[in-house]
Amino acid sequence: MKVMTIALVAHDNRKKDLIEWVEFNRGTLLRHKLICTGTTGRMVEAALTKNYKKDDPEIDITLLRSGPLGGDQQLGSLICEGKVDMLFFLWDPMQPQPHDVDVKALLRISSLYNIPTALNRSTADFLISSTLFDSDYKPRTESFSGYIERKLDL
Repeated sequence: MKVMTIALVAHDNRKKDLIEWVEFNRGTLLRHKLICTGTTGRMVEAALTKNYKKDDPEIDITLLRSGPLGGDQQLGSLICEGKVDMLFFLWDPMQPQPHDVDVKALLRISSLYNIPTALNRSTADFLISSTLFDSDYKPRTESFSGYIERKLDL
C-alpha cells in the first residue's frame, strides 16, 4: 500500500460534514499523511484522536494557516511541488467567501496538476472507496515544457 499525502479542507458550513466523513473513514485516513488548513485541521486532528487506541498508527498531520490567512495558497504551492496526492475540499457554493479568489486558485491548481479532487461528500466517498485508492496509481501528468520554454518577444 502506498502512503499518500491527502489534503483535507472544508468551509465553515461544511466542517461538520467533513468531520463526520473523517470519523467514518478514520482507519483508512490514519494510514496516510494528512495536510489540512487551519481550523479544519484542528478539528480533523481532534476527530482522529478521539477513540485513539495504542495499536492505531500515529497521526501524521500537518496544519497550514487558515484558508483566508493563506492556507489555500500554501496548499496550492504544495500541489505544484508534487507533495499532495489527493484533495478533499468540501466547499460551500452557497456562501460567499472572503478568500474566494484563493479558493478558485487552489481548485485551478488541483485541476492543472491532475490531482484527484473531491468537492462534495459523494465524490469523497467514491474516491476513498475506489480500488485505485490504496494502489500505486499515478495520475497522468502534463508536460508544461512548451509553455515554460516558449519564446518571448520583448
